[in-house]
Amino acid sequence: ESIRIQNVVLSDRNAQYVPFRVERQIRFARQATPMTYRLGQNYPNPFNPETWIPYQLATAEEVKLQIYDASGHLVRNLDLGFQAAGAYMRRDNAVHWDGRNLRGEQVASGVYFYQIQAGEFVATKKMVILK
Repeated sequence: ESIRIQNVVLSDRNAQYVPFRVERQIRFARQATPMTYRLGQNYPNPFNPETWIPYQLATAEEVKLQIYDASGHLVRNLDLGFQAAGAYMRRDNAVHWDGRNLRGEQVASGVYFYQIQAGEFVATKKMVILK
């Protein structure tokens, strides 16, 4: 099976041109796209001072993750931008939170909640930071 590619321009999330070179042959493996949305448990949990949060998307979506304290006050908003459908379940591609609030200060020990929003999908889980 062969594929012909012509007149391709790559750009990043900010619509900036990304230079690239095409070799004679490109090998690729098709990955199965998840059929469901999912928010995984952060790891490690409890954590100090940082954690990562796995998730998966059934379709490409704008993705946001908000972190709230136990009183329901917004602690941090992580705008992940437009994400392709797929599994973001490994440390190297999941959401990373450094344990800091909107002002860049380390948060106190305690229970926090994280909520993902991806299109119509919304899910919330609990995590604990211990210092």
